[in-house]
Amino acid sequence: MSSDYNYDTDAQFFPFFVLTVTSLITLPLTYSLLRAPSSQVASSSKASQITSTYQPDNVDIIDSQRAKQKRKDLHLKSILTAAVGWSIMAYMVYLMVVTARSVPEIWNPYDILDISMSAQEKDINRRYRKLSLTMHPDKREPNAALNETAESVNNQWVEIVKAYKALTDEEVRNNYIMYGNPDGKQSTSFGIALPQFIVAEGSGKYVLLIYGALLGIGLPWLVGSWWYGMRNQTKEKILVTSAGNMFREYSPNMDGGDVVAAISSATEFKDILSGTKADAGLGKLENKLRSSEACNTAMLSKDKKKLVNTEDPERRKTLALLWAYLARVPLDDANLEAEKFELAPTAQRLSEAFTSIALAHGFTAPVFASWRFAQSITQAVSPGKDGAPLLQLPHFTITIVDEIRRNSKQRKHMTVQSFMALPPEQRQALAQAAGLTNDRLRAAESVARQLPLLKVEKAFFKVQGEKYIIPSSLVQLVVKARFIPPGTTQIPPVNEKDLLDIDPADGDIKAQKIEPEENPVPLAYAPYFARDRAPRWHVFLGDNRQGRIAVPPFTFAAFDKKPFDPETGKPTFEVVTLKMQFQAPPQVGEYKFTMHLVCDSYVGFDFKQEVVLNIEDASKGLEVDSDDDISEPDEGEFLILSFP
Repeated sequence: MSSDYNYDTDAQFFPFFVLTVTSLITLPLTYSLLRAPSSQVASSSKASQITSTYQPDNVDIIDSQRAKQKRKDLHLKSILTAAVGWSIMAYMVYLMVVTARSVPEIWNPYDILDISMSAQEKDINRRYRKLSLTMHPDKREPNAALNETAESVNNQWVEIVKAYKALTDEEVRNNYIMYGNPDGKQSTSFGIALPQFIVAEGSGKYVLLIYGALLGIGLPWLVGSWWYGMRNQTKEKILVTSAGNMFREYSPNMDGGDVVAAISSATEFKDILSGTKADAGLGKLENKLRSSEACNTAMLSKDKKKLVNTEDPERRKTLALLWAYLARVPLDDANLEAEKFELAPTAQRLSEAFTSIALAHGFTAPVFASWRFAQSITQAVSPGKDGAPLLQLPHFTITIVDEIRRNSKQRKHMTVQSFMALPPEQRQALAQAAGLTNDRLRAAESVARQLPLLKVEKAFFKVQGEKYIIPSSLVQLVVKARFIPPGTTQIPPVNEKDLLDIDPADGDIKAQKIEPEENPVPLAYAPYFARDRAPRWHVFLGDNRQGRIAVPPFTFAAFDKKPFDPETGKPTFEVVTLKMQFQAPPQVGEYKFTMHLVCDSYVGFDFKQEVVLNIEDASKGLEVDSDDDISEPDEGEFLILSFP
């Protein structure tokens, strides 16, 4: 038995082959691109920006790094690959539609003899004798008008004889039944979905070699890399090895410097500082840190020891660059400056993963340290207690804020809101004494009046549709707040109706299904951070006595009312509602918590307040007066917490 290789000479089936191979790459890639974006990216795409003409030093380097980060976020290479893949697939579908396909004819003796399949043997013999009188080569002359030749006439008669024997001769009939051919078993035929012109003139073996490499090596490697990359990352989109390294760095009593050291252990930084960048300029960098007064103030002695004792050159350089960024140390080297600003967005993303690690342990100190590091890395401010919130304003330098603290005779640096709360004359006097001109002060005040400071107006616990909070019920902590930027004047009073949280009527299914609007705040004002960042607010309940988190945080990046007018950028003073739902304790009693409201993008905008949750006996839930409206309970029945 021989083998016969048949090529797709008319390219009838080649599009099917190309479509299949292309879809194996394009479909998984498209799925990864179309997965729901994170809230951070989604909010960034809708949010406006805080207006300012201020440009920091090395603005060209920061802008180039910001453009680089945007390209990373957009996954341009993946999008381009997916677009090419879909274009090829569309073209292959077009070829499949317009290409005429020839279907191979099945050898059928009944069709050749032109008789029905129910014909008896005598009918077959009669038909054969009749055809022999007209179709036999000795009795038939080729018709030139029909392009007939002696060979074609002879071939037609051979087919007639084969058909006759297939229906009358037992051996030939068995061959036809078993193999579909009166001559018995035929040679094996292999179809190759390649047009013949590709493999013409002896190039076939090379083309087949390329196909073998693509299908046997390239495609498995590509799919394997994609799958391994998916499995090699956590849900926070960081490498599993980085999560393991940071987990080993965790301790229950961490501060901002400890978080900096923990995040420097991530493998992602090795990709940024790979090759010749690993330890290039490390000596110069460390000399700059040692000679910087701001860095010496920002770093505690234990932080300096960690830097000195780090042996891995890549991690040591990462740690030094992070401290140089946080302390705003000028490095006088374009390459080092570019690396300094490039590391910050990666460090911020890793801080979110470290927050998840800290939340899993439940201690409040590491969680706060992680969030404060996120604030510091966004604003390029030291994460320690000596971090100066006023550095978030344009034109404010470390020297200026130190002078303001000294002249104001305060132990700690002033927050933006406390500085803006001063009388204008006192602000101007402090700024001038510190070396800040009036024009620059006005530019800083303009930015301060656009910052999204969330002021809590009222908070209370409730159970939807019920008057009392009983054990193990689903409790909501409802927070009513307004965005009032620092230094804002002529603030309208709060409408008391806006501080209520009225439940929809029991039968109003339509009202119950209405989803609240999502209105983002402006992107974080962070001129040193080489990436657009949407601020987020975290609300959680803590137990100060044990130093642990009682109710895990709920995160808010958008709100049910518009915090700022999209056209003017001014605050609307609308009351926004934040809700977090959790299960009440199983025992009756009074439970004291600390409610924390933390913004992850601005330093000094955090808020905390002691709150008390009263759990009543379950029998009280059955004491319902017929005149009471259960779906709209009176506020007096809840624990109401008002904040000045």
